[in-house]
Amino acid sequence: MNYVYILKNSKNNRYYIGSTNNIERRLAEHNSGKTKYLRPLLPIELVFKKDFEKLKDARLIERKLKNLKNHNILERIIREGDINMGL
Repeated sequence: MNYVYILKNSKNNRYYIGSTNNIERRLAEHNSGKTKYLRPLLPIELVFKKDFEKLKDARLIERKLKNLKNHNILERIIREGDINMGL
């Protein structure tokens, strides 16, 4: 299965958006400090994930979410548990 996911840093309430074909491995990499961008933001928590049949689709949604750069939309997605914005 392939995923788009949102991580949250509890220190500054910032979000990180990513996609992967192995969410357990990717979260372990993030939490072990292997992701340079997230290293100073640790600890992080997974607050949202959505599965996709194709990794290509997950990557497309990841790019669209990153381009939005809108904290309120990300919070709505997390609260509702789904991506319902016509993406």
